[in-house]
Amino acid sequence: MTAFPPSLSTAIDVSSPPAALAESAGVMRFDRTDEDRAGRTRAIARRYGVDILQDVELLTLWLSRAGVEDPGAVAEAVLARFGSLTAVLAADRAELLRHLDEDAVLDLKLAREAAIRVAAAVLPGRCLLTTSGAVQAYLRSCMAGLPREEFWVLFLDRANQLLLSERMGQGTVDHAPVYPREVLRRALEIGASAMILAHNHPSGDPSPSRPDLDMTKSIVQAAGALGISVWDHMIVGRDKVLSLKGEGLM
Repeated sequence: MTAFPPSLSTAIDVSSPPAALAESAGVMRFDRTDEDRAGRTRAIARRYGVDILQDVELLTLWLSRAGVEDPGAVAEAVLARFGSLTAVLAADRAELLRHLDEDAVLDLKLAREAAIRVAAAVLPGRCLLTTSGAVQAYLRSCMAGLPREEFWVLFLDRANQLLLSERMGQGTVDHAPVYPREVLRRALEIGASAMILAHNHPSGDPSPSRPDLDMTKSIVQAAGALGISVWDHMIVGRDKVLSLKGEGLM
């Protein structure tokens, strides 16, 4: 939880609507008709820190820097369309272009790519079996909010350190094609000794389906015949990454 300065902690209701900093904090409240929402939001961020901004305010500032007219109203509309900031950043470029111009879409994709690279930076040189939190954070940065299912594989060396993270399939809202033969061919090609499987559920519910479990079993069996271990299969939902290994399902 954000630690507000003492002068704010008793004057501001942190459950209030976006950017509703009370007059007692010295900043005028604004609403959706305010023509200078971006300017006021920027002033709040400079004075109190960016960590107090809510999603709509962060998006407002991003869009204002891209030159979007009335960025506050556009930010609200885009969040209403996609459902969350995570989903906005992960949305298809073509779908975003229905609402934003090229520069604004590029800025959003740059923000998402930066988040993915930050999450990935802690993985190399570490045993991924003892850093499941970092692995889950990385997978969330890659897959949370995506509009369609994607299937990824983290290929590991003999020390269970990351060799390569690669998307092996992309599909529909409830299915991503997975070809065990292609997964194993790739593992042999790069000399992997183990794998962590991962895919997302765009519905937000990470509970595994019967096809998820059957597919996992088939890959585990085929990999075992080649001396390759499958340590886990993680499913990325809206608010949680579910581990089949942790749930005793593999």
